[in-house]
Amino acid sequence: MLMDEKVYGLNINSDIDCHDIAVSIHDEISPQLSLSHPVTTDHQITLNFSDGITKQFSVAPNTSILDAALENDIPVLYQCRSGSCSSCLCTINEGDTSTLEGESLTLLPSEYSLGHRLLCVSQAHSDCNFDVAYSSEVGALSAKEAKVFIDSIEYLGSHTIRLIVELAAGYSMNFKSGQFMQINVPGVGSVRSYSPSSTAQALPKMEFLIRLIPDGVMSTYLEDRAEIDHVLTLTGPYGSFFLREEHKRAPHIFVAGGTGLAPILSIVDTLRQSSGIKPKMLLSFGCATPDALFCIEDIELREQWLPTLETRICVDREATEVHYLGNPVSPLQQSDVTDPNTVAYLCGPQPMIDAATTRLRALGVKAENIFAEQFVASH
Repeated sequence: MLMDEKVYGLNINSDIDCHDIAVSIHDEISPQLSLSHPVTTDHQITLNFSDGITKQFSVAPNTSILDAALENDIPVLYQCRSGSCSSCLCTINEGDTSTLEGESLTLLPSEYSLGHRLLCVSQAHSDCNFDVAYSSEVGALSAKEAKVFIDSIEYLGSHTIRLIVELAAGYSMNFKSGQFMQINVPGVGSVRSYSPSSTAQALPKMEFLIRLIPDGVMSTYLEDRAEIDHVLTLTGPYGSFFLREEHKRAPHIFVAGGTGLAPILSIVDTLRQSSGIKPKMLLSFGCATPDALFCIEDIELREQWLPTLETRICVDREATEVHYLGNPVSPLQQSDVTDPNTVAYLCGPQPMIDAATTRLRALGVKAENIFAEQFVASH
């Protein structure tokens, strides 16, 4: 995640302010289902992980499937436990579920009809079989709290800050490239979520790219009060947007808007640091105007390190000869997808996610090989 200040939406930031338009389907679907399904007995739940591991457990009537999974030490990803972040997203293969009474979720009706479910707000009305799009190893990486101190604060472009923190003595942390952390903003009792642009290999240091937003609580703290060696409380990792190791030899396409670049850089660096032949990679990154662009030297450096990496820098307006005019979806073309196993990672505002998904599908990328994370600004 992370513009200042990332709020998670669908897992399907950028300098383009936008808000995810999602609807609650609880009122449309859940009541009528619950009326027609009296619940009197436990049901068997089967979860199929992407590494071939299958886990089974029982869930009681009127009980969250996620809660039952956690009680049985099943390695599932989760964060909000209220149906809003989509970390516990899965796909139902068999069985019957509905949304728990009094709960709601931000799945679109079309996604629900395709079998997508959020385990945290779903109850079972029969034995159910689900697929989850990550390995059992990833789910076992549980979130923890740690203290970090500020190592450096650097302004990038017209409204982005690079924040580098370091774990305090006695604390440890691990994460998959692409996942996010929650940082407690000192003095205001609020948390904001950001994806490291660094990799786990760089620990105990972590780097974050934070978009500055007028009156944003993290923005205000960083600009007005933050100092080197200030101690922050950080919790994580969270999220199901991360590098899929099983696809790491396939061609990769990355589409990033604004500070959605952060998790993409982490994924690119993880591929760079891995052993063996590096896959063909395309990174399309954009901001609204040239002055808003940031980390261009970092991107150019990665091009030098990775001969298989091609980059395209985009701006919505005021483009020069070194820029593509338009959003990061604009430069995508048929010649970019020549392998049916191509995978894509998208991170930015929802309109960009939607446009990139549509374009990549049209170019031949399989839907199951498109992974996305929405960044939006919170106020």
